[in-house]
Amino acid sequence: MEHKEESGKSFWKGVAVGLGAACVISLVTLGITYVTKNMQSLMRIVSQAEIESVADESTMEKLSLLEETIEKYFWKDVEPQQLEDGAYEGVLRALDDPYSEYYTYEELEALMQQTQGIYYGIGAYVSLDSDAGYVQITQVIEGTPAEESGLMANDYIYMVDGEDMYGKDSTYVVGKIKGEENSWVTITVIRETELEPLDIEVQRRKIESPTVEYEMLEDNMAYIQIVEFDDVTTNQFAEAYVQAQADGMEGLIIDLRSNPGGNLSTVCDICRMLLPEGLIVYTEDKYGTREEYTCNGKNEIEVPLVVLTNSYSASASEILAGAVKDYGVGKLVGTTTYGKGIVQRVINMSDGSAVKLTVSTYYTPKGNNIHEVGVSPDVEVELDAEQYLAGVDNQLEKAKEVLADMME
Repeated sequence: MEHKEESGKSFWKGVAVGLGAACVISLVTLGITYVTKNMQSLMRIVSQAEIESVADESTMEKLSLLEETIEKYFWKDVEPQQLEDGAYEGVLRALDDPYSEYYTYEELEALMQQTQGIYYGIGAYVSLDSDAGYVQITQVIEGTPAEESGLMANDYIYMVDGEDMYGKDSTYVVGKIKGEENSWVTITVIRETELEPLDIEVQRRKIESPTVEYEMLEDNMAYIQIVEFDDVTTNQFAEAYVQAQADGMEGLIIDLRSNPGGNLSTVCDICRMLLPEGLIVYTEDKYGTREEYTCNGKNEIEVPLVVLTNSYSASASEILAGAVKDYGVGKLVGTTTYGKGIVQRVINMSDGSAVKLTVSTYYTPKGNNIHEVGVSPDVEVELDAEQYLAGVDNQLEKAKEVLADMME
């Protein structure tokens, strides 16, 4: 019985958080009914245990009382939809999982565009700095509005069109930045070299993310950087890999530094171009159901391989890095990865909204659970910031040194 009470309290605590975060005051009766239906659906998805429904008569009465109280005392008028969305967001916050989120229809559209790699935006990659509480720009794409406007890597996105982005995840922030083609957005950034925040106006344009970059280095060493794993990444990597082979590649460096992850299917497709026959990764949900992703080994890499990682290499990046390390087909150079060893799934609702829920844990081919642990490198080397600013990437130089030894 204690478990049931705690579940209910946590659930409604989350709703209260959502209501507070939304800062709204009214909810029509039809809205209350719809909220309740979705809450019940969410609870069935979230927990296997048989618990008493929180959407009983007493909670319905409390919701009505809250509505009346807000309508009577709250100091301004706002849209009912904000209260409804806030309630849904609160439900997900009650799970105490930073990766489980509620998406409105518009936010879901933005998410889908992000994973496709084609969107109307500004042309910058971002990642959440959990310690700072703000999303940080990790890379500005060459020739895009972001570069033209003066945005820089390592800028913290403080505000978007005047809205404070503190505590917002990267999906939310990206959704606010994207918009109609040729429209403008004001991004306020915090930059280490500036005393005050900077307001930067950027025009949105059609962006096809160049998620892969290729270069042939000295001594027939090929260098392929994967920025993130989007729908477009598989073909981009395949093109770079084929070109490297045509250019006489005798060794390969894959750079996964600051790659936040992306699509599971994409990273598995890329792994199938490199790994021997066997498991790529497997997942297990709370019921013990196991799902395996495998490689037939027909395209196993035939030249020495080095993979560069750092503490911002996460999720799908760690699947590739973990598999390379487990099979011993290459060496990892850099620093330990982020440690995100869990899988999320987007579940659509009937009204066009959706929830993203953490649904399973993933394991490397040898059965390692790297969540909150990460994948450690074979050769550890921290980035020397001073050298990097002077134009010398000491981690890349070490990767070249390690690869040269493997090529002998």
